[in-house]
Amino acid sequence: MERPGYPRRTSETVRTVAGCLLIALVAAGCRAASVSTTPTVGEGISIHESPTPFTAVTAGDVRGLIPDDWRARPADPTGGFERGFVASPAAHGPRGQIAEGMAAVWIDGTTVGVPSDYYYLAAKRAAVARLTDTTGCDGLERNVFVDHRPSYADGRRNSPGDFVAVGEGVCARSPEPTRFKYFVAAPGYGPVHRVGIPASGLYVVVAVVPDSPRAPRVLNKLVYGTRFGSASLADLITAAERGRSV
Repeated sequence: MERPGYPRRTSETVRTVAGCLLIALVAAGCRAASVSTTPTVGEGISIHESPTPFTAVTAGDVRGLIPDDWRARPADPTGGFERGFVASPAAHGPRGQIAEGMAAVWIDGTTVGVPSDYYYLAAKRAAVARLTDTTGCDGLERNVFVDHRPSYADGRRNSPGDFVAVGEGVCARSPEPTRFKYFVAAPGYGPVHRVGIPASGLYVVVAVVPDSPRAPRVLNKLVYGTRFGSASLADLITAAERGRSV
């Protein structure tokens, strides 16, 4: 069932949203993507050093933490529909490639121009089903907080069309094993839409670091240290859980 006034869903719109999300995931480094690390304070990135091993980064409505030896840049310097930042180590590995990094982005739904519950497919398929296929990672574990299939995708009538999940795993097929963790939320018409950034159709945070005994602790710091607007990831998860039976 189409919502009044909205265009019919096409595979092109879904591919656009899913493709933009996959760019963020790959840019975070799980496949040793090449990422520019030139400081970009003048392009909307603010850096706040602290006595801890982590540096605070602000990119518009996104705030997060990165290790002191990483550098951040805008997620989409061209001014497209990705907002936030991508970060990676200051020193590149062989041939300018990295095997660690982070992306904290939200998708400006007012720019993409598709109904907000259409992001459900991008969140569930791109971030969950396609993550391991795209990066070659495995050992994926995930915790789904809310999964309301939209009415246009055979969900119940007036479904909020929201999806919120956290996942993690190991990229053991890389030359050097890495560990990753991600958070993804498609607010749809659910309670998550009422916190964070009103214009957001999709939130994504993904971080990748070399696998080690301390890797899980570092990943939790990077992922859960992210805020979108005035909302922490804990706020987004709490909103999702409160609306689980909506």
